[in-house]
Amino acid sequence: MELSSDIVRIVSALSTWWWMILGLMFLLYIALDGADLGAGIFALFSKDEEERGAIMASMAGFWDGNETWLVVAGGVLFGAFPLVYGSAFNFLMIPLMLALWGIISRAVAFEFHIHARSSKRLWGWAFAIGSLVAPFFAGVSLGAVLQGFPMKSGIAMSGIADRGFTTPVMHYAGGAMDFLTPFSIWTGFGAVIAAGLAGGLFLCARFLPGDVIHERAKSWTNLFSYLALIAIVITLVWSYAIFPWAAAKWTGPNWWIWAIWFVIVLFFAFKSMTNHSMQHDFIALLWGEGVVVLLWAAMWATMFPYIVPGTWTVQAASNPANSMAVFTLFMTGFVPVMIMYNWYQIWVFRGRFTKKSVYGAH
Repeated sequence: MELSSDIVRIVSALSTWWWMILGLMFLLYIALDGADLGAGIFALFSKDEEERGAIMASMAGFWDGNETWLVVAGGVLFGAFPLVYGSAFNFLMIPLMLALWGIISRAVAFEFHIHARSSKRLWGWAFAIGSLVAPFFAGVSLGAVLQGFPMKSGIAMSGIADRGFTTPVMHYAGGAMDFLTPFSIWTGFGAVIAAGLAGGLFLCARFLPGDVIHERAKSWTNLFSYLALIAIVITLVWSYAIFPWAAAKWTGPNWWIWAIWFVIVLFFAFKSMTNHSMQHDFIALLWGEGVVVLLWAAMWATMFPYIVPGTWTVQAASNPANSMAVFTLFMTGFVPVMIMYNWYQIWVFRGRFTKKSVYGAH
């Protein structure tokens, strides 16, 4: 009996640890690559191919490093929560496929644009459109996950001609389009707005004041700052109305903690906007990323103990204790190494540019 309770405690502790690491991996991807994606959305409205090339060159030193966090998040989900990995990817097959198409098209455009001659415009548009598609469908996927999805236990592959599958497993029981709801479509638009704001702040921090891209990005950021605040309010109100698990926490005994948290979010947003107006561009970017951190942490804490609300709890979805122990032993040490590498990469390529100075690199 004592051994059984010890195993339960170990599984609970390790699953919670990897749930926190998973949240950190997604946060780092959203905060870092979100700015790249937003800069690509800005490129949709660029006046010429020279400007798109300059925008691509401004992130050429670290965009691929930023996307590494998404790969690592997928690895953590597969290694620590395989049941969620299998069922969620089935549920989200279409939006994740389209988001992946957007990411791939950006990556290919980065490599081909610099070498292209007659097709340079094609790759510039592939970069810009991919930058729009990726956050939209990633946002759709997030909204769909927050709403949960149906599961059932049975022979998941019973329809295949070879009837050799006999072990019942938990698997997704819904349809291919169940992810598509009014809320998930809204979170897709919300993700585009958030990425657009991050991209504007990023471009202001990367290009010298007075440069044509800097000045256009400054006006863009002013608009998207207000759009983002409106989107935050709409998302919170909508979430309170349709998610009982969120409403119970936000208005429960600890409601004052959530109220203080929201005030802090507004303070960070205010500091980002004021620093942006004073052309303290890098500081404005940091305050803006702080808003992302606060909102993501609040969402992750609101979901707990669920990893998929209403479908999987953190403990129920985790691997057995022995698998979790081995995974923890071998993989945890890579996290600080990756963070240090990513920080060093950003530090090396921290300089500011003008449109003319970087166009030749793309």
